[in-house]
Amino acid sequence: MKYLLVSDIHGCLPALEKVLDFYDRTRCDMLCILGDILNYGPRNSLPEGLDPKAIVERLNSRVGDIVAIRGNCDSEVDQMLLNFPILSDYILLIDSGKRLFLTHGHVYNKDKMPNINFDAIVYGHTHLWELTRQDDTMVCNLGSITFPKGGNPPTFMTYEEGMFRVYKLDGDLMAEATV
Repeated sequence: MKYLLVSDIHGCLPALEKVLDFYDRTRCDMLCILGDILNYGPRNSLPEGLDPKAIVERLNSRVGDIVAIRGNCDSEVDQMLLNFPILSDYILLIDSGKRLFLTHGHVYNKDKMPNINFDAIVYGHTHLWELTRQDDTMVCNLGSITFPKGGNPPTFMTYEEGMFRVYKLDGDLMAEATV
């Protein structure tokens, strides 16, 4: 299967539409949303194209292809609008024997690992993309498609057959690594 991994949308419709276009063009099988979907957050400015209602509409039309977890800006009110669960702190995704720990990053991250076995920890939250190894674990920070930090471009990732790939919002490949 081919997974598209995205985090920190923060209500920005134009950024989400670019990700969904990439998802369709590259024939991904599942959209994994790692939190901060609708709310832009009190520490951020208003994103260009802020349109949470349209994001709800776009995502709800793909409900069968989505798994999602809660970010620090997601709430029960957001869950009332979305037709797929978003309130779990993590998902353990197992693909071809590889165990991927998907989370937002505010509870679990490379500095606070959960006490279970996995091959990769995948998260966002810091808005800084990363694709590195920490001991025997792959660390994958998706960055943010809306509010990238550290001079980085907006980013998301795919995972397929043991390979993580980091993409800019325009679809250009930036980096890749195997689990």
